[in-house]
Amino acid sequence: MTDAQKTAADTTLRATGDSPPDPRPAPVPLLEPREGIPPVTATDEALAEVVAAFAAGTGPVAVDAERASGYRYGQRAYLVQLRREGAGSVLVDPVGCPDLSALGEAIGDAEWVLHAATQDLPCLRDIGMVPTRLFDTELAGRLAGFARVGLGAMVENVLGFALEKGHSAVDWSTRPLPEPWLRYAALDVELLVDLRDALEEELTEQGKLEWARQEFAAIAAAPPPPPRKDPWRRTSGMHKVRRRRQMAVVRELWTTRDEVAQRRDVSPGKVLGDGAIVEAALSLPPNSHALAGLPGFGHRMGRRQLEQWQAAVDRARALPESELPQPGQPLNGPPPPRAWADKDPVAAARLSAARAAVTALAEELNLPQENLITPDTVRRLCWEPPAEPTRETVAEVLSGHGARPWQIEQVAPILTEALLTDAG
Repeated sequence: MTDAQKTAADTTLRATGDSPPDPRPAPVPLLEPREGIPPVTATDEALAEVVAAFAAGTGPVAVDAERASGYRYGQRAYLVQLRREGAGSVLVDPVGCPDLSALGEAIGDAEWVLHAATQDLPCLRDIGMVPTRLFDTELAGRLAGFARVGLGAMVENVLGFALEKGHSAVDWSTRPLPEPWLRYAALDVELLVDLRDALEEELTEQGKLEWARQEFAAIAAAPPPPPRKDPWRRTSGMHKVRRRRQMAVVRELWTTRDEVAQRRDVSPGKVLGDGAIVEAALSLPPNSHALAGLPGFGHRMGRRQLEQWQAAVDRARALPESELPQPGQPLNGPPPPRAWADKDPVAAARLSAARAAVTALAEELNLPQENLITPDTVRRLCWEPPAEPTRETVAEVLSGHGARPWQIEQVAPILTEALLTDAG
């Protein structure tokens, strides 16, 4: 098309009131704080004002917390964000105000709205904030069938606003916190209640609201998880370590690293990487000079540090056979599914039928399989099914493993059929 033809075409479009199609998607507006960035509450006096304001507020309370994962030891909260109708948004510094139990009590009867609640509840509990009722917008998104359930994606897809990005993985223990970080944190609760309301409507339309309520109640009622047994076994690259003496080296180095990290209040990975621990275990270095030649123990590491790690290796080398760790953790439940075909082919067939049935039903209900019923529950049922599989006996087993009533109602029939089909 010549320039003259293009000009004529544009003139025709203007004359008819039409416009040429724009192949680009319309830009999503960037969310702005409605009341600006709130000041950080870091004194008892300021906290008392926040407590009074939120006690007088109405409706659900949006709650979020920021940790310093990857920078500090543990998972403590370094900033807590809240928003409630009538109280606005607040940013509370748990370093300056380490006891937030009064704030927790002030909103204790309200519904707390969190995104990925199980990530934030442990650190909130540590500072005295424990909800009795909650609404998890991430879990609600999963149950509603959304493919992307991150907060940014949900706010954009459901509410049509873009959240600022780029500060989720920063060191929130930094003081003072930079203004762009505070802005990012405040926006995380800006539309959380709006998102909750939209998702409740969507779940109602899909007939899943009661399912969500049961899930939320289970999260709120769940006790703190017990300490993990033998956490050193979760060292990345552990699958390479086969011999018990090498496992002892991993255990000693992991334990020493954890003590140092806790004392210095830094992330264990910043003290010594998992890869270095595994390399030392595989090599069993006889002295610190040999240790220094391994990856992760390079020239930047001082002599005292090398001696510290070598001492851990030496302790593992000196252990009697009776004190060496066993190759695997004691099984609390069925063996890994890959071993079922050899150990119990009938159980393996049951598991295959059950998995296929759960997959088909999850697709039909438009939700993730693990939210319909946990894979661990399916494995336990198939490994040790009731003597006479009926909907009632299968439901009893599922309930014993923590399945919620809505899950039992959905999966008990198909799992019973899978067990009976195989039995026949």
